[in-house]
Amino acid sequence: MSDATSADQTADQSAAPDDAVVEGIDRGPVTEWMAANVAGSLPPYNFDLIAGGRSNLTYRVTDASGQAYALRRPPVSHVLATAHDMTREHTVISALQPTDVPVPRTLGLCADPAVNGAPFYVMSFVEGHILRDEAASSAVSESVRAQASDSLIDTLARLHSVDVDAVGLGEFARKEGYIARQLKRWHGQFEKSSLDGQPGPAVIDRAWEVLSAKIPEQQGATIVHGDYRLDNTVLDDAGNVIAILDWEICTLGDPLADLGLLLVYWAEMDDSNNAVLGVAPTALPGFATRSQLVERYAAASGRDVSSIRYYQAFGIWKLACILQGVYVRYAGGAAAGDRSGVDQFADGVRHLGERALAEVESL
Repeated sequence: MSDATSADQTADQSAAPDDAVVEGIDRGPVTEWMAANVAGSLPPYNFDLIAGGRSNLTYRVTDASGQAYALRRPPVSHVLATAHDMTREHTVISALQPTDVPVPRTLGLCADPAVNGAPFYVMSFVEGHILRDEAASSAVSESVRAQASDSLIDTLARLHSVDVDAVGLGEFARKEGYIARQLKRWHGQFEKSSLDGQPGPAVIDRAWEVLSAKIPEQQGATIVHGDYRLDNTVLDDAGNVIAILDWEICTLGDPLADLGLLLVYWAEMDDSNNAVLGVAPTALPGFATRSQLVERYAAASGRDVSSIRYYQAFGIWKLACILQGVYVRYAGGAAAGDRSGVDQFADGVRHLGERALAEVESL
């Protein structure tokens, strides 16, 4: 399985010629590394950037026999320290492989930036459906949408039930004080993400202050994906989650942060969440409501979810900080991939900050 790839993502892309220039790939050294380190792969390779991502870059790599692999690397420039750690992703995915959490099968890690300008890793490629927008969701039945809703929550509960010490991740990160640490981290990233010396919207700072004053008590320490949402999973034809994608900001901490962020992205028909990033894959009949997701998670995990509105507010705020970094990176001409809609990001950051502040002030 693979960490950000599916047939749906690549259907509209033609393979690049063997000698074509592909942004973010130094073809010669990467070919040599893969031939030496990815067992069974046969050069030459075709490298195709998969559209859709605005952070770490994912490529479909096809070898001479037609076997497909996935390669992940950081953005090509404007990379904030600790934000795009390939070793971190590889470590978590590798640790989860023996569990019942659906993760990619890692095939090799290159930590030497001399090979490709930055560390990268390779994994097997998963074929399936990614419901990235309403068009993709419209292509599957209501029963598949319903099963996707249930499977998404059940898979999240399984992730949060993993014994981190048993899988070798006990020392992966600090376990306690997760929200306080995250507030500090993302506020710091936000402050560093300025364009031409101009700071981001002041409402982000105000929301940070209020969120910091109202942190709920943490319920244990689990693996926290950090960006868990429908389009960061691959589904089979029935709607079951067969791979969780994009582990770049995974850590240990408060599991309700994952649920809160999932709710931020989870649009219902005719509600304000439909405006989040301009996509609404879940605003169609068949998908569960946000309240149904919360109820199912509470039943599956046994956790108290009474403070979930705080975690939604935190998720909105964190998304604003992430979007600010993406905006600065893309406005500066960096990062391979989809650059559409970048001009709207600045307003989006401000809008999300205002939503986060209003939500947390109402608690």
